[in-house]
Amino acid sequence: MVLDGDDWEVPDDMQPKPGQYGFDLDHALSSIVQLSARIAPTAFTAESLGTERAGNGVLIREDGLILTIGYLVTEAEEIWLTDGNGRVVPGCVLGYDQPTGFGLVRALSPLDIPVMPIGQSRAAAAGARVVIGGAGGRRHSVAAHVVARQEFAGYWEYLLDEAILTAPAHPNWGGAAMIGPNGDLLGIGSLQVPRQIHGNQVVPLNMIVPIDLLPPILDDICRLGSANRPPRPWLGLYAAETQDTIVIIGCAGRGPAERAGLREGDIVLAVAGQPVESLAGFFRAIWALGLAGVDVPLRLDREGDVFDVQVRSGDRQNFLRPVRTH
Repeated sequence: MVLDGDDWEVPDDMQPKPGQYGFDLDHALSSIVQLSARIAPTAFTAESLGTERAGNGVLIREDGLILTIGYLVTEAEEIWLTDGNGRVVPGCVLGYDQPTGFGLVRALSPLDIPVMPIGQSRAAAAGARVVIGGAGGRRHSVAAHVVARQEFAGYWEYLLDEAILTAPAHPNWGGAAMIGPNGDLLGIGSLQVPRQIHGNQVVPLNMIVPIDLLPPILDDICRLGSANRPPRPWLGLYAAETQDTIVIIGCAGRGPAERAGLREGDIVLAVAGQPVESLAGFFRAIWALGLAGVDVPLRLDREGDVFDVQVRSGDRQNFLRPVRTH
């Protein structure tokens, strides 16, 4: 979900109030900018993520370095940043890191806003009070708390060993800042996920990428456009976990899975002869086979027909348009 412009606001009873925190709330929120990105229609991610993307970003360094969530800026040709006073400046993509989901942008004109210091997300235990901050100040922000810290597997071949889940959910979560008790940055909003509570009641939560994952890769992304780590094998599929069953729900166009003939509705029974029952287990089994380019043997069930297929994995980064620096 993307909310553009200023014609919306978080309900007043969900907004953070200055007296409730031990830091200057408005000063901290002014570090957050609105981010808009334009992507070419021919880009690899245009079909799945769209050509017009909008969300939030956080100024983390005096040189104009903005931290956001990577899917907003992947393959972006144009970036525009809007501060709390409505001033718009251009930006450029420095890079994005697929395993964590972080994206980095640099403002191409000075931003007259404060830097938000980077904190330590490991200190944010379940129950901790936080602010999920969006561009536009308190009316675009949510007074929240940490619900849980747990493993998170995303259908797009994504896995965090320990994601942060917060409630109530922010309606414009992409790139939103999770702000800790000292006014520091503890994480970046990635998506909204449903969680069942009190029997059958389902409520939305925000999934936050912990900031502790950033420092080890920050310099690499700034210099190289991505983290300097061996590339994982990528199949270009979308999968869901249902009652201990892994089901293919789609394939990326021109990706390895589509080329190998995988189809929506295929059930994955095993990877390299080892049964898989969870999405996290499925991804880990693929990654354990080696680096990008390795053959991935799958056993599939297609409408009762069980068969084996080999998928020649790829490097996800090679399917994306290279980062264009200015």
